Amino acid sequence: MNNNKLFDGIIIFVNVVKADGFSAAAEILGHSTSHVSKAVNKLESRLGVRLLNRTTRSIGLTPEGKAYYQQCLQLIEQATVATNLITQHDIEPKGRLKISCPVQFAHQHLQPIINDYLSRYPNVSLDLNLSDRHLDVIAEGYDLVIRATEQLDESSLICRKIYRAKSHTIAAPEYLKRHGEIYHPRELTRHNCICYSNLKAPNRWDYTHNDGSQFNVEVKDKVLCNEGRMLRKMALAGHGVTRLPSFYIEQDLKAGRLIELFQDLPTPSIDVFAIYPSRKHLSPKVRVFIDMLTDGLGQ
Repeated sequence: MNNNKLFDGIIIFVNVVKADGFSAAAEILGHSTSHVSKAVNKLESRLGVRLLNRTTRSIGLTPEGKAYYQQCLQLIEQATVATNLITQHDIEPKGRLKISCPVQFAHQHLQPIINDYLSRYPNVSLDLNLSDRHLDVIAEGYDLVIRATEQLDESSLICRKIYRAKSHTIAAPEYLKRHGEIYHPRELTRHNCICYSNLKAPNRWDYTHNDGSQFNVEVKDKVLCNEGRMLRKMALAGHGVTRLPSFYIEQDLKAGRLIELFQDLPTPSIDVFAIYPSRKHLSPKVRVFIDMLTDGLGQ
């Protein structure tokens, strides 16, 4: 591909998608409809893929077009940020901030930070997804993803630790009455376990001896689930033993609805990370939010 034409057609393509049509995009851009259509056709020919499915009444992104569109949005935003850095104009955070965060962590820790952020920067709008599921940060167009994990996947993304929580092995009193007390992690191989499927190895539970040496136990999953609130509910219902961060179960432990196991062993930690595509040329809306996260969570 000729690098001199690397960015040709990108602005027009993005505007066609945003305007949901060639005519509407042409009106916004001040071009003729035929010019806009030809520019997108040339872009598709240069890339060797179809970006848009066209009918007489509508357009739609192909799978390749959807991925390319998300990348183009980031390119345009980064170019805008670079221009602003040079001109010193418009450095105030603005635009749409798209983030994802686990549900319980958002309710317990993120909400006051969001309230403060939106109050300080009224020109920012927020697209907030509360979920534990694995996300493709770039393909799905996220500016920032917050995730809590004991096992961080290797990635080209930037991962910044913003919080550390305790991880507890827990069971309901009713489960322990039916199945017997559990005194050591190795006994878990004989018990029903409720495992968090978003981990690389959901059935391998890691522990530390009092002398600092580490060991792991391969457990059998009675329930395999990808969402922390459901793990908590299944444990409360007495279906088995599970492991959860403290921010899910603090009140349950205090009230005796759940019992912490292995209190004589060192308590493992779960790190919470802010994950984003690149540390270079962070837009003001993302950079400021990460700074507020770090300050607000005390790291």
